[in-house]
Amino acid sequence: MKLFESLAQCRPQALGVLRIMTALQFVEHGSQKLFNFPVSAEPHVLTGLTTAAGILEFAGGILLALGLFTRPVAFLLAGEMAIAYFMAHMPRDFFPVNNGGDSAISFCFIFLYLIFAGAGAFALDNRRNA
Repeated sequence: MKLFESLAQCRPQALGVLRIMTALQFVEHGSQKLFNFPVSAEPHVLTGLTTAAGILEFAGGILLALGLFTRPVAFLLAGEMAIAYFMAHMPRDFFPVNNGGDSAISFCFIFLYLIFAGAGAFALDNRRNA
């Protein structure tokens, strides 16, 4: 199938867009925890664990959006999301749709993929390694 073969040429750009959009969503989770922005009806209470999660999400999301230290940052964030799922979501209910953990699972596996795939296009890592 020629169409899919030609799409394969855009793989680095598609990976870069996936990384950037996922990172921007992750920054939003961190900024809501740390700064209550965007404003939430139920702001997070900043405990030590919530503060650590917010810092990882905000700073790690910015680094991923820039494509800087992509693999090690993705490794940390995948671990954070696995821990978040099993500590905060899994005890509520077995099913992710019921326990609110679908985004944690999705983030975890996208970050896991970035560990192996790298940053893709539009990344500062590409300039560092050149």
